[in-house]
Amino acid sequence: QVQLVESGGGLVQAGGSLRLSCVVSGGTFRSYAMGWFRQAPGKEREYVAGISWSGDSTYYSDSVKGRFTISRDNAKNTVYLQMNSLKPDDTAVYYCAAGPRVSWSGGRYDYWGQGTQVTVSS
Repeated sequence: QVQLVESGGGLVQAGGSLRLSCVVSGGTFRSYAMGWFRQAPGKEREYVAGISWSGDSTYYSDSVKGRFTISRDNAKNTVYLQMNSLKPDDTAVYYCAAGPRVSWSGGRYDYWGQGTQVTVSS
């Protein structure tokens, strides 16, 4: 059974940085494209970033482009989301997801983590 476990969330002041990690177990990590999504209270789930299985291709939503960086280490079965210049609007629960190909649509991913809370204070 494939399991995804996120970590690295927390409380940070605006302008600060956090790095999220997502460890995947129970599957062939290097065969999965990975994505990060987030959901703020009262809002729909939002695509944040995606990365191909090889790591050669990365994709970002306009709201985070230039501030966030997605990366992966296939030897460690881990995908990362480096978040810089954080804003209060970035406050949300962040989820990682695994699937056959990168997509902005959450429905295209087969496996999801439980999420990690990120809170950015002003």
